[in-house]
Amino acid sequence: MHLIVGEDGLARPSWAATDPLLRDYYDREWGMPVRDETGLFERLSLEAFQSGLSWTTILRKRPAFRTAFAGFEPDAVAAFGEEDVARLLGDSGIVRNRRKIEATIGNARATVALREDGGLPALVWSFQPGETPAPQTLADVPTQSDESRALSRALKARGFTHVGPTTMHALMEAVGIVDTHLVGSHRRGSSGVWAADGRLACAGS
Repeated sequence: MHLIVGEDGLARPSWAATDPLLRDYYDREWGMPVRDETGLFERLSLEAFQSGLSWTTILRKRPAFRTAFAGFEPDAVAAFGEEDVARLLGDSGIVRNRRKIEATIGNARATVALREDGGLPALVWSFQPGETPAPQTLADVPTQSDESRALSRALKARGFTHVGPTTMHALMEAVGIVDTHLVGSHRRGSSGVWAADGRLACAGS
């Protein structure tokens, strides 16, 4: 089964049906619109750290990530230097991967620089498609799209790293740019951006 009805009578995909942390994330956060710079930078950073790991690992470490990376405030992270890199590499609460740590600092600097050209939220949301997928099963959920590939190219051109098209598609799912909740899930169409049929809920969303 791709959807599991819980004791509360709500249908969720199998990945969000048992672990309380994942269920809460699915019910409250995943797929809801994020349009502020700090929120998008955090999620972009965490998606990059997640590459090759389980999302559960990242969620469990998110409080430590927020502490280690100054709440993901781009200006603060952009000011990190070699001493901060060493500190982060010694922090067992986060994923201690030098390339990903250095990418996060570089991406913070790129985020600050992008303000002169409209800012990170405007750029990321400019790649919202006209329609969103309507997956019936987990196998129907795409891992990339034309828009995620274009977003990846646009971010790389502005100095971002660890922003491949699969990672960017995961970001787009997480922040509501697309809605890949399975048809029949209690969260399908709940973001206010997308209707359950895969169309934009309202003009200008």
